[in-house]
Amino acid sequence: MNRRDFMKVAAASVLAASSDKVSAKVFDETTFATPANKKTKGITVRFLGTGAADWNGPDNRGEHRRLSSILVDGHILVDFTPTDVEMLPKGCTPDTIFYTHSHGDHYHPATALKVGVKRVYLGQTWYNVAVLDFQRVAKELNLPMPEIIPLYVGEPITIDSLTFTPLPASHATGYRFEQTLIYLIEKDGARVIYATDTGGIPAMAARIAGIDSHDRNGKPITGLIMEATMGQGAEQDTDFRIFTHSSVDCVERIVKVLTKTKRYTPPTGQPVYLTHMARTLHPTQAELDKSLPKPLCAAYDGLEVVFRGVKLSPNNKKNRIEETKSVTK
Repeated sequence: MNRRDFMKVAAASVLAASSDKVSAKVFDETTFATPANKKTKGITVRFLGTGAADWNGPDNRGEHRRLSSILVDGHILVDFTPTDVEMLPKGCTPDTIFYTHSHGDHYHPATALKVGVKRVYLGQTWYNVAVLDFQRVAKELNLPMPEIIPLYVGEPITIDSLTFTPLPASHATGYRFEQTLIYLIEKDGARVIYATDTGGIPAMAARIAGIDSHDRNGKPITGLIMEATMGQGAEQDTDFRIFTHSSVDCVERIVKVLTKTKRYTPPTGQPVYLTHMARTLHPTQAELDKSLPKPLCAAYDGLEVVFRGVKLSPNNKKNRIEETKSVTK
């Protein structure tokens, strides 16, 4: 697919997710007990959506990815759009959201307000734009205005026992001076980078997160969730998205380097989770499950993972990575 066709499909996907069509559907199979998850040892991540901007409902293969979003410890969102609402567990009431950037497949003020978000964190480079957006939408919907807090690269924010540190991404938006963010999320010794949208991990992000091997005082991460918009194979070698997105091969190289330099030390058996996968550039989930090189693993909507902070023996089953299979694939 060429650039023009991709942008048409992406735009259609975002337009289809209008503020008037926020679904109230939730799945009964999983009930998220927020207080319990706040106390869970490690970081609980539920993938609400794992697709890039060109997803707009199920495709002709029967595959369905919603726009990329995660729920952390049952009450904190990272990005959120109308497509993700139905993946919130029953009884879940998110109170906080961190945005990576202003693109419509990540940022949708009406949806955040409708689910009751009270605090919004986003980059200070587009803070004024976001305040005006939320004020307008809050007035239209007759809903209370949330607190909006600007984030500065490298300055951590702690909520309960979770710490979010904004890191600079390599991704451009329609606002010339907007700095897109990725996040380092920490709790109980677990250190997880959530990286979408970005072309690789920029040097400054690596330095702040402690994974730059030039920094002798660095600290390894124990988990990685990274976008793989561009797919895998020869086609991605000439893909126009190379400056703003990552491929499977790019993620694989990053993991190899971090592993060799001991800046990635996950629990035994824990995969590196891929997200933000383009509909037109990836095979089916079943094909990805078979073909991706270890430790890479394609996340899917509804997958729930607990990231731990200690590298463990493979014989210690209690401490190995915990996954809850999704309610749907």
